Amino acid sequence: MSSSSASPAPANRLPDDLREGIFKLEFRAMGTLCRLLLRTDAVKTAEAYRDAALQWVKDFEAKYSRFQETSLISLINRAAGDGEWIELDEDAEQLLGMVDTITFLSKGVLDPSSLPLTRLWQRAARTSEVPSESEVEATLNVVGWALVEREPGKIRLPREGMALDLGGYGKEYAVDHVADMGREFGVTDLLVDFGRDIRALGTPGDAPCWVLGVEDGGRPGEVWERIGLSDRGVASSGNYRRFVEIGGESYGHLIDIRTGWPVRHDCQGVTVISERCLEAGVLATTAYILGPHEGLELLENQFGVEGCLQTSSRKLETRAYHRYAVASA
Repeated sequence: MSSSSASPAPANRLPDDLREGIFKLEFRAMGTLCRLLLRTDAVKTAEAYRDAALQWVKDFEAKYSRFQETSLISLINRAAGDGEWIELDEDAEQLLGMVDTITFLSKGVLDPSSLPLTRLWQRAARTSEVPSESEVEATLNVVGWALVEREPGKIRLPREGMALDLGGYGKEYAVDHVADMGREFGVTDLLVDFGRDIRALGTPGDAPCWVLGVEDGGRPGEVWERIGLSDRGVASSGNYRRFVEIGGESYGHLIDIRTGWPVRHDCQGVTVISERCLEAGVLATTAYILGPHEGLELLENQFGVEGCLQTSSRKLETRAYHRYAVASA
C-alpha cells in the first residue's frame, strides 16, 4: 500500500450525489482518494454501511500497511534475518496465503517480497544515481516469495534485508471486501473506487451500468475511452503517473523482479476487467510488466477476463473487450 497521511475520516452523513437516491462518500486511505457511490432509498442502511466500511478500511490499513510502524507487515519486516517467527491470525494467514495464487497468476513477476528493489530505486531517485549492476544483483538475493518461510499460523523472513509490501494487491483486495460488505448490508447498487481500482455492483439506476473513464496513458488526466460495468471489477496499471528522471532517463515505479530494473517498453498503460478487482489488478500489473505482446497473450489466456493495452502507436485488446465500450456522447 502507498503511504497514507490520514486514515478514513469519520463523516456525519452521506451527502446526496447528482441524482436522487445516490449517496456519495469520499475519504483518504492507503495513500489515495477512496470513493463510494451507492443507490438506496434507506438512509439508515447507507449510514450503517458507511460506518462499517470506514472502520474496516481503517483497521485493514493499520494492520497491513508497511508505512504504519505498528502494523503486522512492519513487525514482520523488522524481524527479517533474526530467526524470529511472527504469529499470524486467521485473517493474516488467509491474506498472505493468497500470495501463492497471485505469484502463479502473475508468472512470478508480482511478488510482495520485492520491497528491497523498490527501496533501492527510491534511493536512486533521491541521489540521482542509477544503481550499479552489483547493487541490483545483491538486492535480488533477498527478493523472492520462495525465500519466505511459512508454517501454519506463523511466518518469518530468514535473510537480513528482506521485506514485504502488499501494495501489489492490498488495495484491490480492500475494494473487493468493501464491495462484498455492501451486499451484506443489502446494498446491491454500488461503486467502490479506491484510487482507480474499482468494483461495480448493480447499476446507478438511470442507466444499465456504471460508466467509467479509462485514463489515457499518453496524456495522464485525460479520458482515453469509456467503459460500462455491472457486477465486475476493473483496474489499470502503468508508469505514466509515477516515475523519476535520473541522468535524463525516465524510470517508472514498476520493477521487473526478473531483472531488478524498472520496466521500460512501449506499453503506456493496461486496463483489465474481471469478476473481481483483485484479479483485475494482478493481471493489469503483470501484463504491463510483461509488455504489449506477452501481456496481451496473458490476458487472452484467462477465463472471464478482458483487457486492453495502450502503446504509443496502437491499442491491443482481447477478443471481447469491445463489448464493454461505451460510445461517446
